[in-house]
Amino acid sequence: MRQAHTVEQVRAAEAALMATLPDGVLMQRAAHGLAHAVLDLLAPGTYGRRVLLLVGSGDNGGDALHAGAVLARRGVAVTAWLLSDHAHDAGLAALRAAGGTSTTSAPAHRPDVVVDGVVGIGGRPGLRPEATAALAGLAGVPLVAVDTPSGVDVDTGELDGAHVSADLTVTFGTHKVAHLVDPAAAACGAVHLVDIGLGPHLLAPAVEALQAADVAALLPRPVGDAQKYSRGVVGVRAGSETYPGAGLLSVGGASCGLVGMVRYVGDDAVHDLVREQHPEVVGAGRVQAWVVGSGSGDGAAGTLAEALADGVPTVVDADALVHAPRDGRIGADAILTPHAGELARMLDVERDVVEARPLSHARIAADTYGCVVLLKGRHTLVAHPDGRVRATTTGTPWLATAGAGDVLGGLVGALAAAGLEPFDAASVGSWLHGAAATTASAGGPITAGDVARALPTTVRALLRESSP
Repeated sequence: MRQAHTVEQVRAAEAALMATLPDGVLMQRAAHGLAHAVLDLLAPGTYGRRVLLLVGSGDNGGDALHAGAVLARRGVAVTAWLLSDHAHDAGLAALRAAGGTSTTSAPAHRPDVVVDGVVGIGGRPGLRPEATAALAGLAGVPLVAVDTPSGVDVDTGELDGAHVSADLTVTFGTHKVAHLVDPAAAACGAVHLVDIGLGPHLLAPAVEALQAADVAALLPRPVGDAQKYSRGVVGVRAGSETYPGAGLLSVGGASCGLVGMVRYVGDDAVHDLVREQHPEVVGAGRVQAWVVGSGSGDGAAGTLAEALADGVPTVVDADALVHAPRDGRIGADAILTPHAGELARMLDVERDVVEARPLSHARIAADTYGCVVLLKGRHTLVAHPDGRVRATTTGTPWLATAGAGDVLGGLVGALAAAGLEPFDAASVGSWLHGAAATTASAGGPITAGDVARALPTTVRALLRESSP
């Protein structure tokens, strides 16, 4: 499990660890991890390569300076551009002793790598004009951020003003919320975690991200005497004469092999498509979960009411979302799956407000509706009413294609029918959806149907990798 903690949690863990260590050890651990990440970026040749440190007044500047000393001892030409009058004294002395240099103005030579040590994790969002100007003059140079990109809101993943956009972020001890939650996560580039020993001192994370082993452990597996009903039956009420494809794609996501049976209840035009492409799908009957809303149009209110009347977990998507009752009346085992525009309508705010603050609005929605909310996006967020949040980091930009959400809804419904709790069904489904898209894409374009067809292959690969 990838775990992300708040600044307050990290500071408390650091204080507890530092009480057991000699002065400066923690910063040296961070600096050496940072230096080795920069060396990997410079490889295969490092001698004589130029690294520029952008150094502010905080501990991140100290980490950068001590890392610069390590790099200088490896033959790298290191210059620290001091953007504050209060640089870390010990770090600056170490850099100079190792042969590095410092300056208070733009260096004469263009570097091979820039290290962002401008603002620490406790800094306010945004950058001062001098830092913004320095970064503008270095556009195009690979940039490594220390802990988090300077200027982002570390605890919320929000952006407010100028900020660093990194190619690589090297963080220490644990991930921070900004590493997992957009829009800040998009500014982090690749994220490399350096273990500095904080683990035993950290409290419960603010945000989690499932990894392959976590998903494999949660996947429903048939027991020796399994039969189709005991494995779970999922029902799909989606699509219409106007949007038959939505129903077909929802069925495609549900028909991933993780349940024993899929039922379709809906428009005759969709029935015909389902029978043609999924002859194993049957009609009305008892189910353990419903999937409702994709492409349902004017019929969404009725199909949602019929599904909720069964008292089973219900995945509510697309057209049905506007009819979802608030204040917990939809039931704690429902799963709402909006994109930013749909969530904006559900919360009576503008879409750009949701996109700017997705973590906050996912939590507000989960509290307002009293159920799990899956907010679709580049890093999909799954929020529980009790405050837990998981972020999905699988996927590919090619997944931004019509009908992909219909497939996701069907998949999440299948996992709920197979017995996963709503929070697990939503987060496992989102992870598998992104992984299947990556498999189907192979670096190129895909359609929603490609994602649905790749789901069984993705699950098989995951099960093979997790087998003892």
